[in-house]
Amino acid sequence: MKFLDQAKIYIKAGNGGAGSASFRREKYIEFGGPDGGDGGHGGSIILEAERNLNTLIDYRYKQHFKAESGKAGSKKNKTGGSGKDLILKVPTGTQIYEEDNNTLIYDFIKNKEKFLVATGGKGGLGNTRFKSSTNRAPRKKTSGKKGEEFWIWLQLKVIADVGIIGLPNAGKSSFLSKCTRARPKIANYPFTTLNPNLGVLNFNHKEIILADIPGLIEGSHKGVGLGDRFLRHIERCKTLIHLIDISEKDILDNYLKIRNELSKYDKKILQKKEIIIFNKLDLVDMDSIKGKLNKFKNKVKKDFEITSLVSNINFEKIKKTIYKKCI
Repeated sequence: MKFLDQAKIYIKAGNGGAGSASFRREKYIEFGGPDGGDGGHGGSIILEAERNLNTLIDYRYKQHFKAESGKAGSKKNKTGGSGKDLILKVPTGTQIYEEDNNTLIYDFIKNKEKFLVATGGKGGLGNTRFKSSTNRAPRKKTSGKKGEEFWIWLQLKVIADVGIIGLPNAGKSSFLSKCTRARPKIANYPFTTLNPNLGVLNFNHKEIILADIPGLIEGSHKGVGLGDRFLRHIERCKTLIHLIDISEKDILDNYLKIRNELSKYDKKILQKKEIIIFNKLDLVDMDSIKGKLNKFKNKVKKDFEITSLVSNINFEKIKKTIYKKCI
């Protein structure tokens, strides 16, 4: 299924049905009178969060959604039927924005959460409503109110416990496939991952959701590479795994580049829990590894893990570290 994390849709709630202007004309009824019923209310449009969805692809080829209008009232004081509400399913983590794509309307955090986004129009009044002591035969009725209609933006922010970040080709997709049953595309070239991938790590009877975030590079916040399009998915993650290719020439510079991009996007992201992991130990000799790690430790006063996804070095220890950060 194709991943889509943003969509613009047009929604139209149902119009209210018109009231009826009717009079009783029945045999053996001495006095007739107004008996026009009210119109039914128009259906509203409701958005509902669904955790089993992970993309907005349903809104790519169909952008217009209209709820059912109310039926008109009729004689014998019969009220018209109300229009059915239209319920649109969206993934948990979806945000609703106004047409400017900047003003937040609602944010879905929980599964099965509902939000009424467009209200249906009220039904019109029949002429029975206007009967009075001075007006025994009113012919007045009212039309139903129009339902709300406007454009909105849907933006999906992936909800995950752990986000895997790093430069392109650092091994993020391989790491996800090792930890979970997810099968993302893996290849030996940059920008293999073009959309976030999700997987579930089961450790010590706890399910931990991991998200593989497409590779960031210097200047991402300005639109370089894949740009900052996927940075918003990191906002939901409680913990970040920063994966670094130890075979690169300057691992400290690579680490600082990503941290700088996160800071320019949102400084709050830097306050999240962080697990630093150096990957691809099998590509570098031990003397070079020690030299690089010593230089890194002198500048960055944080714990880190080392591994080789090919040979599974320290992998069980890394899983345990992830578990401790998430409990």
